[in-house]
Amino acid sequence: MKSPEEQAELNRAAWHKNALRFVVLLGVVSLLADTTYEGARSITGPFLAALGASGTVVGIVAGFGELVGYGLRLVSGVISDRTRRYWTITLVGYCVNLLAVPLLALAGRWEVAAALMIAERMGKALRNPPRDAMLSHATSEMGRGWGFGLHEAMDQTGAVAGPLIVAVVLHTHDGFQTAFAVLLIPALLALAVLVVSRSLYPRPQDLEVGPRHLGTGGFSGLFWLYLGAVALVAAGYVDFPLIAFHFQKSSVVSHAWIPVFYAVAMGADGLAALVFGRIFDRIGLATLALVSLVSALFAPLTFLGGFAAALIGMVLWGIGMGAQESIMRAAVADMVSSDRRATAYGIFNAGYGVVWFLGSALMGILYDVSPPLLIAFSVLTQVSSVPLFWIAGRKLRMTREA
Repeated sequence: MKSPEEQAELNRAAWHKNALRFVVLLGVVSLLADTTYEGARSITGPFLAALGASGTVVGIVAGFGELVGYGLRLVSGVISDRTRRYWTITLVGYCVNLLAVPLLALAGRWEVAAALMIAERMGKALRNPPRDAMLSHATSEMGRGWGFGLHEAMDQTGAVAGPLIVAVVLHTHDGFQTAFAVLLIPALLALAVLVVSRSLYPRPQDLEVGPRHLGTGGFSGLFWLYLGAVALVAAGYVDFPLIAFHFQKSSVVSHAWIPVFYAVAMGADGLAALVFGRIFDRIGLATLALVSLVSALFAPLTFLGGFAAALIGMVLWGIGMGAQESIMRAAVADMVSSDRRATAYGIFNAGYGVVWFLGSALMGILYDVSPPLLIAFSVLTQVSSVPLFWIAGRKLRMTREA
């Protein structure tokens, strides 16, 4: 007969295994989903052009899709917490997000293609807050940094695979329609794994270790301080299309090498999510202060350096992205009550997206005026987030101790 201590250890191991399986299942869904829509996003610009859209249309569609996609996350988060239908909203979001992609194969006009592209972004907006809330429950025991980092690493595997699959299809077949049609396969597989996950874990909140704290008021000052630090990072983070535009305009990186640089950045993103996820579980928000200092160096390297410096800059850019899309999300779960996490993730994502959009627009203007001005703005805003992350980290430790 096992002692109480041995039985408790066995129960803890079983709990950990169960929670890890849930994280991996959602990771597989994200891997297949990213294969689908990141594969499509690698060719939507040329596809719109082939249908007769102008450069202005392409820019407006891409920017509006991102803006609506991030803004809608606030609505999705609030509805998820109020209705408690996390799985339902997640399933609907994934269906819209993924099925809009293969439907592009049937688009004969750029207006139809643009509507489907915006619908894909809206679907992603719907499913992200409730999915992240469910992930936060499962990662409470294994370490949220590690759990969200593992999910992000699997996510980025799909982000690398999707464009490569599309490139192979375009090389062997003539026409964008075939590439979009092929992406129906990972889309259906992702939905199938999602349905299996729903049947195995109908109540992900039961995976959370310890008592769940219920909120009675608004969000704490710590949450808003943290959101301010995140906003500074988002404002100064140069979007890849502008970096790619600079590479081509300056001839620092040839046209054929630009997708390779992006793939390298995505690889660094996934690896950084795993490494910094582990570090985050040990030292907390100080990890984000460290990452912000390191990733701030990407701007001078990519916009002032040669081929080798630009490659190093893209690695640092990928490291920063890996931290933003994993441990930045993980930290939110420790700042809000368990029954309001979807709302918190909605606010977090909406704020991040709006500031990213405004910062990207400003840096595009600064680039046309003078690239050094863009670099100065990018570096200063990111470095300015460091003391805020540090203060937020101290406040979070004090809250836990109290």
